[in-house]
Amino acid sequence: MSPRTYHDPLHGAIRLDHSQPAEALAIRLIDTAPFQRLRRIRQLGPAYLTFHGAESSRFTHSLGVLHLARQALDSLIQLAPELQVHAGVLYAAALLHDVGHGPLSHSGEEMYGLHHEAWSGRLVREHPALREPLEAFAAGTADAVADLLAHGRYGNPAIKALVSSQLDCDRLDYLLRDSYSTGTSYGRLDLQRILAALTIAPDGGLALHPKGLMAVEHYLVVRNLMYRSVYNHRLNVVCNWLLSQTIATARRLGPAQVWADGAMACWLWRPRELDLDTYLANDDIRTGYHLQRWGEEGPPPLQELCRRLLERQLLKATDVSALTAQQRLEFLARARQLSEAAGLVAERCCGLHQQQNRGYHPYKGGLRLWDGQQLGALEQRSALVRSLIQPTETAWLIHPADVSAPLRRELAAAA
Repeated sequence: MSPRTYHDPLHGAIRLDHSQPAEALAIRLIDTAPFQRLRRIRQLGPAYLTFHGAESSRFTHSLGVLHLARQALDSLIQLAPELQVHAGVLYAAALLHDVGHGPLSHSGEEMYGLHHEAWSGRLVREHPALREPLEAFAAGTADAVADLLAHGRYGNPAIKALVSSQLDCDRLDYLLRDSYSTGTSYGRLDLQRILAALTIAPDGGLALHPKGLMAVEHYLVVRNLMYRSVYNHRLNVVCNWLLSQTIATARRLGPAQVWADGAMACWLWRPRELDLDTYLANDDIRTGYHLQRWGEEGPPPLQELCRRLLERQLLKATDVSALTAQQRLEFLARARQLSEAAGLVAERCCGLHQQQNRGYHPYKGGLRLWDGQQLGALEQRSALVRSLIQPTETAWLIHPADVSAPLRRELAAAA
């Protein structure tokens, strides 16, 4: 049987060989319906409304993560040949780490109130299309992969770190891919130098050789910049807020006023009853169709929210990060007052989004340097990394364009 090749815009040809057991397992998993569904899940959710090229899918990203995991393992096997026995679990976990994502990826988690890690674990553990090939590869593989995805637990710490840490293959791929698809230049990484710097610490965990320090510093700065410029872009914040308001409004109005097909009805009003098939039935296409139907024939509150999204008549967002918590609430109240005076319904067009970001967390999969003699935390060797530990808070006041001028004049006076 000839090798299978996926031509990736970032990584070039990703070739999988049926004669290699772990790669044959990856091919079987790729061909399953749960994995093929990821073609219908946008990697960056509604970010295409801000960055028109942001159309890549979770399917594409997951193949990239598999590719990087294989490269990393090939490098580490030169130092620790015994890692080869973990190839099946690593490839499966890299490939399936996002299989539990709901519609519009992370935006869907906010909209519907779910956690994709838990669903990824459940699907791997319970869905026959995923569990059976994993168990056919080696007994216990399905549960091992599920525990790794849902709980971050695995017997080998180096393999675990390649799947879930502050320098895992997931992060490496999405920074490169999201930078590429959004047309930003911040996400360029010295990927080969980072992979070449991976090593095994005396305790068996993953570490970095000091020769890769600058490449890793650059990676952490890039991640910080991508969060500021793409993931937390003001219009992305607005779109996510509108999506969450839309689903909350549909849920509040209830099935007597809001049309939904069987799968969406379960997602909206009976989420505790979601089984595997009904969960997988919802993707960007189904959610998008409901937004379109609601925008055309839904109750007026739902119509307004859907049309803002579908016609890109977005709300404005003003940075209020410099204000105190009390001042932010006061200006939210003022935005609502001005909106009501302009004939708008404040609850559908005014909000406050606040978020803390940390460029590096030393206690959550913190990175270590190992030069063959000394093992130490990354932040101990890098002033730049230490500077990224301090959390920063961003706050956006969401409001309609109709009240921008008076609201921003008042904000400027208060600054």
